[in-house]
Amino acid sequence: MSTQTRRTADNTGYLPLFVFALFFFFGGTTSLNDILIPKLKQLFTLSYGEVMTVQSAFFAAYLIVSLPAAAVVRRIGYMRAAVLGLMMMTAGCVLFVPASRSALFPMFLLALFVVAAGITIVQVVSNPLISKLGPAATVHSRLTFAQAFNSLGTMIFPYIGSVLILGAISTVNPTHVIERTYLALAAILFTLAMLVYAYRNHLRESHCDGSGWREMASLLGLRRFAFGAACIFLYVGAEVAIGSLIVNYLMQSDVLGLGQKAAGEHVPFYWGGAMVGRFIGAYLLRVISPGKVLAAAATGVLTLLFISSHTTGALSGWSLLAIGLCNSIMFPTIFSLASEGLGPRAASASGLIGVAIVGGAIVPPLTGHVADLIGLKAALLVPAICYAGILSYGIYARRPAATTAAVPAAT
Repeated sequence: MSTQTRRTADNTGYLPLFVFALFFFFGGTTSLNDILIPKLKQLFTLSYGEVMTVQSAFFAAYLIVSLPAAAVVRRIGYMRAAVLGLMMMTAGCVLFVPASRSALFPMFLLALFVVAAGITIVQVVSNPLISKLGPAATVHSRLTFAQAFNSLGTMIFPYIGSVLILGAISTVNPTHVIERTYLALAAILFTLAMLVYAYRNHLRESHCDGSGWREMASLLGLRRFAFGAACIFLYVGAEVAIGSLIVNYLMQSDVLGLGQKAAGEHVPFYWGGAMVGRFIGAYLLRVISPGKVLAAAATGVLTLLFISSHTTGALSGWSLLAIGLCNSIMFPTIFSLASEGLGPRAASASGLIGVAIVGGAIVPPLTGHVADLIGLKAALLVPAICYAGILSYGIYARRPAATTAAVPAAT
C-alpha cells in the first residue's frame, strides 16, 4: 500500500477538547432515539416491533457507511473526516423539517439514517484518534474516559428531549416540537463542524492512497479481533434494545406505573450510570486486566436483568436502570481489546468494528417482536443472551494480546 505523508502543524493542544466534544454529541444525538420512539409509537399507532425500526434505520447506517468511512479517514485524515461527519449529522437534523411537515413515518426513518451516517463517520474517527493522545499502555483507560463524555451526552439529551418532546404536548403540535428540537441541534452541530475545520491542520497524520479492502479482510482472520467485533454487535444491540424500551417498561403498572413524560425523565439515570461507571472504569482499567473487568461487568448486567424480569415495583424498574452502570466500560473495553497491537491498521479496524454496530439495527426489533408476543419482561431474555456472549469474550481476552506486528497488512 503506497502512502503519502503530509506534515502539518504539530499543535494538538485543542485536540482532546474536540475529541471529547465529538463523543458528547454523537452519544447525545443517538440517545434522543429513546425519547423519539415512544412519541412516534403514539403518533403513528405502532407496535413495539414496528417502532423499533427507528433503531433499524439508524443503525443500518453503520453497516452501510462504516467501511467507506474508514477509507475516507485514510484518504483525507481524521480532522477533515470529522468535519464531513458533523456536516452529515447537521443535514440529517435539518431533514426532520420535511419529515415533521409530511407526518410520514418513513420520512422520519430517512432523516434518522442520514444523522446516523454522519455519526458513523464521527465514531470511526473518534475511537482510533484516542490512541494519538497518549501511550499505548493506557489506551483502555483513555478510551473509557473519553466514552464518559459520550455518556454525559446520553444523560443530558434524553432529559431535554423528554421535556421538549414528551412534555406539554397536548397544546402543541408534536411534530412541530420534534422539528424545532432537531433544528436547534443542527445549529449546534454546524458550529462544532466549523470549529473543527478551523483546526484541521493542527494534527500530524498520514494519508493513505490505497483502498485497504484486503487489509480489512485480513483483520477478520485475527481471532481476538473477530470475536471482539462480534461482541460489539451484541453489546450495541443489547444496550440499544434496553434503552429503547425503558420508557414503556417503566410505564407498566407492575413496574413504576409512570406517565410517559415522567418515564422519559428516568432515561438519564440509565445513561448517567454509564457516565459514572466510565469515570470509575478509567481508573480500574489501569490496575485490573481489562478482560476481567469486562467479564465482571457482563455478570453484573445478567444479574440485574434477572432481578428486573423476576420482580415488580421499584426493584424491577431501578434494577433495569442500573444496567447503565455495568454497561459503562463495555464498548471502549471491547474496542480496545479487539484492537490491541494493530498499530497503523487501527483506522481499518475501527471501520470494521463500526460495521458491527449494526447490532443496534437488529437486536432491538427482535426484542420488540418478542415483547409483542410474550411481554416486555420476558423479552429481556434477548439482551441477556447478548451479554452472555460478552462475558465469554471477557474471559477469553483476559490476558494481553500478542503483538500483530508480525502479521503483514494486505497490500
